[in-house]
Amino acid sequence: MKISIEREILLAQLQATGRVASTRSAIQALSGVQIVASSSGCELRATDMDIGLRVPLEAEVIREGVVVLPARLLLDVIRSLPTDRVTLELRSAEQDAEIISGSATFHLRTLRAEDFPPFPEPDPESAVALPVDTFVATALKVAGSASRDDTRPVLTGILISASERELRMVATDSYRLSVKETVLDTPLARAFEVNVPARALQELARIATQATEEQFNISVRQNQILFVLGRLILSSRLIDGQFPNYRQLLPESFEHELRVASSELTDVVRRISLLAQKNAPLRLSFKPGELTVSAQTPDVGEALEALPVAFQGEPLEIGFNPEFLRAGLEVIAQGDVLVKLISPLRPGLIEAADESRFQYLIMPIRLNV
Repeated sequence: MKISIEREILLAQLQATGRVASTRSAIQALSGVQIVASSSGCELRATDMDIGLRVPLEAEVIREGVVVLPARLLLDVIRSLPTDRVTLELRSAEQDAEIISGSATFHLRTLRAEDFPPFPEPDPESAVALPVDTFVATALKVAGSASRDDTRPVLTGILISASERELRMVATDSYRLSVKETVLDTPLARAFEVNVPARALQELARIATQATEEQFNISVRQNQILFVLGRLILSSRLIDGQFPNYRQLLPESFEHELRVASSELTDVVRRISLLAQKNAPLRLSFKPGELTVSAQTPDVGEALEALPVAFQGEPLEIGFNPEFLRAGLEVIAQGDVLVKLISPLRPGLIEAADESRFQYLIMPIRLNV
């Protein structure tokens, strides 16, 4: 195998695939990036067995072949090269790849190509077309609520439900729950519901911001999902297990419903959260016409700030994790937010007041008087 390529092109694609390559697998080849050169073009591939990424590479194919090289080392080498043109050649007898750029020459030992897993191929006949911007925006609204605790794998994913005219995504870590529904302009050919690792969708969002395509195809298989964006393909395993029935978690009614300017409340929460350290809660104290947000951390300090709200009834004080509350408010960047409450020990709900159909349920923290 031998290719000639612009350094910047190779560098950009290596940065994308390098994020997917495994950093802790016992299979050494999974820490590498596979370069495939054929008569139909050139491609970079990387996988950690959960997520796989295939990206096209605009290169001159001098000789066809396949090589697997250490992803991080290759990225560092390409980044350091002195000229804009790079030649990369597999030397089978020496079991290395020769990289030449200007007066610089590198020889990198190859990884076992036979240990690198095959990649799934998309099935155009079963694919569903979705607008890129709509899908990514929906995913980013809920991704922050997915769990990072691998001991409960089902909660590390985002439940994606797509029907004829609606796209819905749900994520929860058992302390908070995000639900985002999006109306589709064009009806889908078929419906599907899958639980996809949040990390895969976050990687897809990162890639999509640099893409020019307006639509991409989604193929769902028995235990995999494939996202096809032009010549780029991101594949991900699906998470097994029963996702929680989130509808049962959403209260049917609330005692209080307050409408507040999202930016105003978010700014107050950000400021006061600076003094909610060492697991200290953020306190929201409601009395007629006013909300006071406060925090106190022993040996650090305290802060409070009041803002007018249309609250009526008996005073109510409820505590929340400051990071979780701030994250929910920041998703609703514009317009007004609806804050719905029942009691100090029942979950609170944050909704966008417009028609964006976003809900954020957050568990309270029991306050010490």
